[in-house]
Amino acid sequence: MDKRILDQPWHRPGAAAYARRRIAAALHPPVTVYPMPSDVQKEEDVAVRMRDGVTLRLNLFRPAGDGPFPVLLSAHPYGKDSVPKRKRGRWSLNPQFRIMNQPAPLRISDQTSWEAPDPVYWARHGYAVINVDTRGGGRSEGRGDLLSDQEADDISQVIAWASEQPWSTGRVGMLGVSYLALSQYKVAALNPPALKAICPWEGFTDAYRDFFTPGGVAENGFARVWLFLTGRAARLKTDMAAERRKHPLRDAWWESLTPCLSKITVPILVCTSFSDNNLHSAGSMRAFQHVGSPDRHAYAHRGPKWASFYGEEALRTQLAFFDRYLSEQDVPSLPRMRLEIRDRLDHIVEVRNEQEWPLARTDWRHLHLAERGSLAEDAGSAGSVTFDLRRNAAVFDYRFEEDTELSGPMTLRLQVATTGARDPRLFVGIEKRSRNAPVPFAGSYGYGRDMVAQGRLRLALRELDPGLSTPHQPEHTFRTLQPVQDNEEVEVLIPLTSSATLFHAGDHLRLMVAGRYPQPRNPFFGHFPTHYQPSTSGTATITWAPDRASTLEIPVIPTRGTQSRPAGDWTSMGG
Repeated sequence: MDKRILDQPWHRPGAAAYARRRIAAALHPPVTVYPMPSDVQKEEDVAVRMRDGVTLRLNLFRPAGDGPFPVLLSAHPYGKDSVPKRKRGRWSLNPQFRIMNQPAPLRISDQTSWEAPDPVYWARHGYAVINVDTRGGGRSEGRGDLLSDQEADDISQVIAWASEQPWSTGRVGMLGVSYLALSQYKVAALNPPALKAICPWEGFTDAYRDFFTPGGVAENGFARVWLFLTGRAARLKTDMAAERRKHPLRDAWWESLTPCLSKITVPILVCTSFSDNNLHSAGSMRAFQHVGSPDRHAYAHRGPKWASFYGEEALRTQLAFFDRYLSEQDVPSLPRMRLEIRDRLDHIVEVRNEQEWPLARTDWRHLHLAERGSLAEDAGSAGSVTFDLRRNAAVFDYRFEEDTELSGPMTLRLQVATTGARDPRLFVGIEKRSRNAPVPFAGSYGYGRDMVAQGRLRLALRELDPGLSTPHQPEHTFRTLQPVQDNEEVEVLIPLTSSATLFHAGDHLRLMVAGRYPQPRNPFFGHFPTHYQPSTSGTATITWAPDRASTLEIPVIPTRGTQSRPAGDWTSMGG
């Protein structure tokens, strides 16, 4: 077989050892639970009546004493009372701690619901904590509507209520992971007077682009699991699974779910991890880039999702943020961005402070697809490679001659034609290889064998959006179908997820292009439950020539004492 073609790219080495670790963590999640101490006060099912007569219910946790206290609030449909329970001498955990791999230990109190802040930790640091069932969820009345304006208005009313209580200072913040992050954006855009700061810890900002249909390709793995479980946990008036099938393009319905980030002006600390590329990473970074808040901060890491959120360093950062903006203590401001660079799954090379994303000093370089499966710094002669969209991947390697940091997004430009393909899709992976073996990184849902970066595109949705696109970060409209005809060569741009990765001298960067997601789906050694609609037939031919370049743009960060050099951006036609 042509060495530029990788047969069945989802079959990767190390599966057996990883499966053993994964099974052990599923059977015995490394989660330590401790009981709530007597010095934390808890009130259950506190009722808050909405303007339309519907009653929401919340659990309230307070430090000892009368206060007043600043307030931290989280809101979600998962059930505020779904917390660890003591059964037959053991703690019974939320089943998601088993479904989602837990590769590192974490510690929470027995009052911590799924992806919510630990109320005991925060009460012991001087905060009142509210965990509220959104409309239709848990013990709240009514029927909810996920990601809706109604949900945001409800939460804003709870914020106003909390600010008026005798135990409250009148200053409220929001904190939480995933949906408990999503529920913050639309509320903050309403600018309720008592909301003084938010901390969305990994939360997408565009349901279509980031989660349900990234690159125009439907995600039918975790999306189905999440919609099913959420539908069981809450009484909802909109069947989102049915609605997304009715709206395959990004139309007004999807826009109605999307927060207006520019209207968010309160201080924000957003976790922009690189370890959730199939769900929250792109949207979290978008929030950091586009909110209107003058006081905005990013915490960028590539560690385990839940162990990081409940870990000591993240808690110190969250506490410093809220102490400054809610407690109004005289504490130093956080750096604009805390950036973590890794060279593998379990090793942090450096943590440093940065000011923006992408980094202003980036040396944007173009690697040209070339003969013999190589990536070259200079354009060479014309060439091509053809591969089966169902079974194979085209692969191209680049060897680093010196230690090189790649921090930022990547973009792949391809000249591509398909034959016998019905509605083709392309999937792209960037793999780090050392000593001829793939180097793993943390990924979504606790996956421990992820690539450096990834992207995908349904070729019929290749139309670019000039209003949303920026240099080095193209965006597509996903509004207009442009079907690809057999043997029609088209130019496509595929944005790849951001990362902060060190390649050592002698390491290789491998570019993989396939017609299906290049990771196994097996629940024991694969990227379960991720699943994207694949190409179902046909072949693809990628071509390159001096006047029609196919290139990978990479973000090289200059070492101290070197100057970055300008590079063309995605809008230029050449490499």
